[in-house]
Amino acid sequence: MATAHHRETDKLAAQNRRARHDYFIEDTVEAGVMLLGSEVKSLRAGRASIAESYAAQQADGLYLVNAYIPEYEAANRLNHAPKRARKLLLHRRELGRLLGAVQREGMTLVPLSIYFNARGIAKVQLGLAKGKRKGDKREAEKERDWSRDRARLLRDRG
Repeated sequence: MATAHHRETDKLAAQNRRARHDYFIEDTVEAGVMLLGSEVKSLRAGRASIAESYAAQQADGLYLVNAYIPEYEAANRLNHAPKRARKLLLHRRELGRLLGAVQREGMTLVPLSIYFNARGIAKVQLGLAKGKRKGDKREAEKERDWSRDRARLLRDRG
């Protein structure tokens, strides 16, 4: 099980900050993504948004749906559709494991970030996620506030 962690050499192109607030992330997986040249250029400019996106199974594999990569102005008429579905590249066994978890346990595949690895290849970090209920979110917020207050108290006292 290869879990993807960003290294210092990885350049972040887009991040889904709400994902960890809205979901319990059980596992993370690094996937390749099939992009057009104008999409890569636009990602390098760092203007993409994956806040509303998710990964879904279609006829021939797993696709990143609803990710917004704005058009690259210099590409002119060879430009891409900003919200098109983009194929995700995974090993067959990994794909089977993820899809099994989605079908059996009702989990969701949420993109956590898009980044360029050390070789300059665009990668998507997918999180195998379970939705949080309103109470869970409140609980997490209380925990976060308390840990912040505790750190403040310890710092002020010491």
